[in-house]
Amino acid sequence: MSDTLKVGLSATRRVDINRERTISFMGEDCRVYSTPNLLYDVEMACRDLLLAHIDAGKDSVGTRVELDHVGATLLGMWVEITVNIAEVNGNAVTFDFDVRDAIEEVARGKHSRFVVGLERTAQRLKAKQAKAA
Repeated sequence: MSDTLKVGLSATRRVDINRERTISFMGEDCRVYSTPNLLYDVEMACRDLLLAHIDAGKDSVGTRVELDHVGATLLGMWVEITVNIAEVNGNAVTFDFDVRDAIEEVARGKHSRFVVGLERTAQRLKAKQAKAA
């Protein structure tokens, strides 16, 4: 683990809400950012922050999510996702996050990730795949 990975590190990313990120059950005129896509974007913001502070050959996997999706963002709008490292406990890293569009808060919560070695994880997954076959 890098010495630069510390509580308090943060990053913000802006995401344009395109058609692929929306759901249509309210009709075409009211397409909104879907919760699964919101969660994916939060996870990727957390992962990318970690990747800047961990060694080559390492990555991270999500282990826990607490998500309050409190505002609707329409197709064509944007959101800003801000992630902050709240805790580092060995390879376990917990983030607080906040998501806002131009009008209001969209979401808030916590996300936990675990830093893994790519080679070792691939070996474990291949062994599981062999057992399942």
